[in-house]
Amino acid sequence: MRISILGSTGSIGTQALDVARERGWTVTALAAGRNLDLLEQQVREFSPGVVSVAPEALGAARARLGGVRVISDNREIATADADVLVGAMSGLHGLEPTRAALQAGRAVALATKEAMVVAGHLIWDAAGEGGGRIVPVDSEHTGVYQALTGEHLDDVAEVILTASGGPFREGPEDLSRVTPEQALRHPNWSMGRKVTLDSATLMNKGLEVMECAGLYGLPLSRVGVLVHPQSVVHALVRYRDGNLKAQLGPTDMRLAIAYAMDAAPTGMTRPGDVSGARRGAEVHGHLGYHLTGNLSFSDPDLARFPCLALAYRAGNVGGLAPCALNAADEIAVDAFLDGHIGFLDIPRVIERVLDETPGGPLSWDAIPDADAWARARARELCRVPA
Repeated sequence: MRISILGSTGSIGTQALDVARERGWTVTALAAGRNLDLLEQQVREFSPGVVSVAPEALGAARARLGGVRVISDNREIATADADVLVGAMSGLHGLEPTRAALQAGRAVALATKEAMVVAGHLIWDAAGEGGGRIVPVDSEHTGVYQALTGEHLDDVAEVILTASGGPFREGPEDLSRVTPEQALRHPNWSMGRKVTLDSATLMNKGLEVMECAGLYGLPLSRVGVLVHPQSVVHALVRYRDGNLKAQLGPTDMRLAIAYAMDAAPTGMTRPGDVSGARRGAEVHGHLGYHLTGNLSFSDPDLARFPCLALAYRAGNVGGLAPCALNAADEIAVDAFLDGHIGFLDIPRVIERVLDETPGGPLSWDAIPDADAWARARARELCRVPA
């Protein structure tokens, strides 16, 4: 298989390359940002034909990466000739290359959460225009995908995503004094700072609820959340006859990434259009995974973790509200990590931004303006300089 990667030096990108190395796949193109040390290692090992870097790193990258074409155009990486594109760029800057890939008919293993959270129907329109395909990468959404395979979407009563509950599931009772160091100690997963902090507030699960609704064409009322501290069950689907199907596995993102890359060439061309895929070889020795111990589930505490409720609210409002919520969360999280606000101020800032978000239809042109407004307003509320 030939793969290309948007965001090759991030967590998902590096793990996608782990899978490519294990399976002997060819890497045709890589897009990174400014981490030239890691990118240079990747180029030397995988020999892509072209790489893209941030504009300010272009000169240094060309000096260091002799023998490979170096550009500053993520759209070209997104549309490069490959069997699967791994879309692992975070933030709104991942939207345009994802759109370009789908319009060019590419199969996308999609990890850019903002694609469905902020621009869901626009992304599906792009897939419809060019015949592109989507399979999600996140473990919860890939779990849903696997549980839907062989079923009819009309038979789905509810999709359930699981949440570990983060570091504050059981305490302390008073969250007003928790520190960034405490919030970044996730009990189960090794992730970047933003995702780890969002897990501590349950905003990450709220974003995943909106993402799931967009991916599978479901109303938010049919996407639920259960706290499952063991993180063994990644997702469940309840069918209208009362049966439940669950997807279980180790806490190793490479399994979800590998499945998404295997499935992408026959992936979804429209919401919920799930078809099966032939599975590849064993990933990282997990055939020996031994399922033991107890599995527990409970409902999330929305009073203790109001960010989850705010995500449902934004998703139900629709339009530009999810974009504003996403932007405000990013600013509030950074402000907390930098010591400008307390942990409980994060949902307060987000709620205030949502209260003030202007209405208006979702469009490609409206997204940057809504994002910029929400960031500026959140900075004002956090008293953070622009």
